[in-house]
Amino acid sequence: MLRGGFGGMTARGRTVTEAPAGLVVYAPALNRDLVTPELRPRLLRSCRWLLPDPVADFEDPRVAKSLDRVEILLTGWGCPRLDADILDRMPGLRAVFHAAGTVKNHVTEACFERGVRVTSAAAANAIPVAEFTVAVILLANKRAFRLQRRYRELRGFRLWSKEFPGLGNHQKTVGLVGASRIGKKVARLLSAFDFDVLVHDPFLGAREVSDLGVEACSLDDLLRRSDVVSLHAPSLPTTHHMIDRRALSLLRDGAILVNTARGALVDEAALTQELVSGRLDAVIDTTEPELLAADSPLYDLDNVFLTPHIAGSQGGETSRMLEVALDELERYVAGQPLHEEVRLEDLDRIA
Repeated sequence: MLRGGFGGMTARGRTVTEAPAGLVVYAPALNRDLVTPELRPRLLRSCRWLLPDPVADFEDPRVAKSLDRVEILLTGWGCPRLDADILDRMPGLRAVFHAAGTVKNHVTEACFERGVRVTSAAAANAIPVAEFTVAVILLANKRAFRLQRRYRELRGFRLWSKEFPGLGNHQKTVGLVGASRIGKKVARLLSAFDFDVLVHDPFLGAREVSDLGVEACSLDDLLRRSDVVSLHAPSLPTTHHMIDRRALSLLRDGAILVNTARGALVDEAALTQELVSGRLDAVIDTTEPELLAADSPLYDLDNVFLTPHIAGSQGGETSRMLEVALDELERYVAGQPLHEEVRLEDLDRIA
């Protein structure tokens, strides 16, 4: 069960006895590429696993009788919420190692109140998101998505730069909303190109601005000046619909909005109205709701490149997140400092 599980309690016939007792908790269908043949032996050695396969439901009778012995959890996409009732049934739980990005879907304040340590593989998940973001910025500035459709329709030559004035990447201004882990990685990758990069983030210090080689500015200033605006802020009550009708109106005609963050950052109705008018272009990987209605015009607009939330780790990229989780688990067992720990105060500002 290398794709959905890890298939056994021992590595090469040797039972792990020194490591803490643990469970792997995730939805196997959502994590089918997480455990590769190369990582499987390391996973088996890392802990004394109480069950031979991942579990997705704490109410499963196989799981329920093991909960009082659990000391660590290795979690992934689809892990149930770790609320007070579940934690009461795991009195020995000491740490949660998440082999995915955000922990906000399953880790609750009750975990921190009980002293449970939490780590995340968000650093690994940031890599493909940043790569995807830079790729679509470069392609969108070349109007590649519009031109692909137009070329397929015409099947002939046009003076494309006349049809799309300003075509190209040379000396364009890219505005990053949010200097998150992903936002910073995007800024560093963009430094290889001929862009002016603006960043809006109230928590970004002057030294970080200098290190990134960007210009810090207000959100309104960024929106007015940017040819491309890329969103990298977390979804919080304070960021809900931060890109609303007023904010969108500040974008120059022909500007491009890229959203690989969270759909809730954008007022979908206001954005749809702008896109239907043809005034803006957009690359949209995340929407609100997550699955758009079948009759949404965003599926068919020539100025929209719509993808189904694929910027983050997919397929073979997911195993990189397990590597980070195992790194942290091994540090924990060895009594070493954790590198990717999530603390209670982080919940109010992480994605």
